[in-house]
Amino acid sequence: MQVGYLLCVPSSANNPFRPLIKHRNFRLFWSGQTLSLIGTWMQNVAQGWLALELSNNAFIVGAVSAAQSLPVLLLTLYAGVVADRYNKFKVIIGGQVILLVQAVILWFVVFSGHVNVWWLLGLAMINGIVTAFETPTRQSFIVDLVGSDDLVEAIALNSSGFNLARIIGPSVAALIIGTLGIAWCFALNAISYLAVLIGLLLMKLPAWEPVIATKSPLEGLKEGLQYIRNTPNVYTLIKMVAVFSIFGMPFMVLMPVMARDVLNTGAAGYGFLLTCVGIGALIGALSLAALGQKFKRGQLYSVSAILFAITLLAFCATRSPVIASVITLLIGFVMILNTALANGLLQSIAPDELRGRVVSAYVFVYIGFMPIGALLLGGFAKIVSVDKAIAVGAIVMLLTGIWTFIRHPELRGV
Repeated sequence: MQVGYLLCVPSSANNPFRPLIKHRNFRLFWSGQTLSLIGTWMQNVAQGWLALELSNNAFIVGAVSAAQSLPVLLLTLYAGVVADRYNKFKVIIGGQVILLVQAVILWFVVFSGHVNVWWLLGLAMINGIVTAFETPTRQSFIVDLVGSDDLVEAIALNSSGFNLARIIGPSVAALIIGTLGIAWCFALNAISYLAVLIGLLLMKLPAWEPVIATKSPLEGLKEGLQYIRNTPNVYTLIKMVAVFSIFGMPFMVLMPVMARDVLNTGAAGYGFLLTCVGIGALIGALSLAALGQKFKRGQLYSVSAILFAITLLAFCATRSPVIASVITLLIGFVMILNTALANGLLQSIAPDELRGRVVSAYVFVYIGFMPIGALLLGGFAKIVSVDKAIAVGAIVMLLTGIWTFIRHPELRGV
């Protein structure tokens, strides 16, 4: 009833769902992807738990996670060349089919009792390889669904779906593991990929015009990197994303240590803090979708960057779980503003023929650099303390943001 109402209301400028109302193809894309992301979060939770059950070894749990994230670091930049040269729609369809098969195999080996660590590592790596190619292609495909005028708002709504899934997925996974068994998390994830495929196949898209490639893939990659390096606003944004990925985003990895050692809460308190981050991010994404066109996006990005660092510093300073919950809500809000705006600004600046390569660079530094930051701040936390490690990262972010926006005032005008 409520969804139907949202789709029938006038597409006013303040309606956060305006891109969904206005663009049928994006509505199909967003709905299918959000359902699929719930399944993905379920699989991630179940995969980590299964790795622990099979090995009782924290290193193996980390190795499975690394097997899934390493291909993103190694292949994403080249994936941008693929996104710019080939039919994005077909690349996304192919990626979803392979991920569907991967989830079915994972369900079968777990359900049949044949699963072992090697199965888990191999299937996680397949997932990572597909994700490396599918993510920048999917991100750069959004402009084909909504056009450039609604791009930032559509990216914000895309982020809202991700954060809605982050809230729902782990909770559903815990329920499924406790009632039906861990194998069914993988089965439900496989079914969720059907939602994406159905949505994609129902779209009505103009005929794809083949790209005539005059350069080799390596030359195409160099061309993309040269464009990024020689375009001041793009290069500045990429550097900002890299710094924030290394020094800011690892606070999520260190959250359980903060919860236990600083805030003195148990697993339930840790889970509640994560939920607060997700709720704040969801509110932030919907707010950006509703109000993004009322502000200069560059100015909004500069404010979100500074506030992201300040809220992290406030989180490190508190010892009250209640106050920490409120602060993590704010962190989630400004964090999603920062990441969605960076993504949207980069795509708005990049020309169509280079958009895939620019998005792949964004994914490369945003996702690929997070493990580097987690290791860096995690190691520093062992020397000092976890709150001081996060605080140092936040100070680096704050100084970087202030220096960047003083040195490059033109960025605020984008």
